[in-house]
This record gives sequence, C-alpha cells and structure tokens, in this order.
Amino acid sequence: MENYVIRIDIPEVEEYLALRQICGLSARDKEASKTGLANSIYSVIIRNKTDEKLIGMGRIIGDGGTAYQIVDIAVHPKEQGKGLAKAIMELLMKYVHDEINPQAYVNLIADRPADKLYGQFGFVETAPESLGMYLKR
Repeated sequence: MENYVIRIDIPEVEEYLALRQICGLSARDKEASKTGLANSIYSVIIRNKTDEKLIGMGRIIGDGGTAYQIVDIAVHPKEQGKGLAKAIMELLMKYVHDEINPQAYVNLIADRPADKLYGQFGFVETAPESLGMYLKR
C-alpha cells in the first residue's frame, strides 16, 4: 500500500467516468454522475502516490436513515489483485458500523467473483427468499 494514497473523498466526474469505463462498468451520463457523486453519503478513493491518478473507488449512497447501497467499487485492471478493493471495503464498512443504524438495510449488487470479497464483510445472497432486480432501459 506504500504506492497508494487512500482518501475519504469524491472523485472528479471525468476520472470517475474513465475508471468506470476501463473497469468494464456500465456507462453513465456526465451530468447525472456529477449530481450522483455530490449526493454520496460516503466515498473512498485510492490514488497512485506518484501521479495522483485515480485507481480505485467505492461509495455509499442512500436515504440517510433506513436504506443504503454500496456502489461503484472499482479498481483499475492494472492494479487489481493487490488488496485495494478490500481496503476500500474496509473503510466503507467502518462507516457502516460506526455511523449507520444497525436496523438500516445495506445492500450491494455483486458481480462474480467479487461476491467472495463482499462475503468477507458479512454480505450474503438474498436468494431464494428474494431476488435483486433493476429497471432495464
């Protein structure tokens, strides 16, 4: 971790969109992203210590009381496998445990094999009792 700087901060819109793209996450509108980032409840970023480039991120969004979602967990492909996603999750989960009511619903959508990482933090599949869904547009 000596080559990285981890901060509680929100990424700039352009670098957020670029990291999403290189990590294979779905495209987002620039203006919508600007609004969404500004409304983050909590955000963690990792930068390369040498050039300050964004190489990792993760956010918590929600209503601030009863429902929260962990989103945008991403680490640049060239930096994966170094424990950076785990470091992001550790900080996000510290916030969850320290600041969020224990009765609040905290969820995330996991791509495989990242579900194994999230399982280390207590996340479990909701199936067969429930099924995650989204509005496909």
